[in-house]
Amino acid sequence: MDYLRATYYYDYQSEDIQNLIKEFNNDDLSTKEKAVELYLKVRDEWRYDPYHIRLKKEAYKASELVKRSSGHCLDKSIILIAGLRGLGIPARIHLAKVKNHIGVERLIEKFGTNELTPHGMINVFLNGKWLKASPAFNKALCEKCNVAPLEFNGEEDSMFQEYDNQGGIFMEYIEDYGHFEDLPHDFILNNIKEHYSEIYKKYEGYSEIRL
Repeated sequence: MDYLRATYYYDYQSEDIQNLIKEFNNDDLSTKEKAVELYLKVRDEWRYDPYHIRLKKEAYKASELVKRSSGHCLDKSIILIAGLRGLGIPARIHLAKVKNHIGVERLIEKFGTNELTPHGMINVFLNGKWLKASPAFNKALCEKCNVAPLEFNGEEDSMFQEYDNQGGIFMEYIEDYGHFEDLPHDFILNNIKEHYSEIYKKYEGYSEIRL
């Protein structure tokens, strides 16, 4: 497996991704520091938006996603992976199914459930081991939901917060789909079709949809 190569989706050789990572592409930062600072940049500079779903493969290119001001967890993970690979740091997509327990009214209204799938996060290879990290929830959103922002120190996994600041259940992982060398577009599309069949039927053929 080659977790450093540029692909159709992780097109880090593009000008847009090179602009994203240029501030980290220097010898003053360690590999770990580059990974942590890029994680924070992607986490906070793109607002999390679960209601904007992409269907066509061209909508999942990192060089296109980076031009947006917001993104789905998949979108933000793709941007982060492209940036990490562009810095010479091995990275790959990791997919799962999660259940949201806070602010679920709109989720249930739009999706018919508070289960989100596929949820995208990343695996990054640092200091001889693979670490999980989820850049989905930006700091401002976490503060609004009364949840501590998800930090990443480059040494331990950084997964979704299980509890809010009062100890209530926030996020729950239901199913782990594993990791992939490149973005598995067919898997993502079939997953959306299986779990949100009415939405898929309504918008089949669209490049992307906003619920």
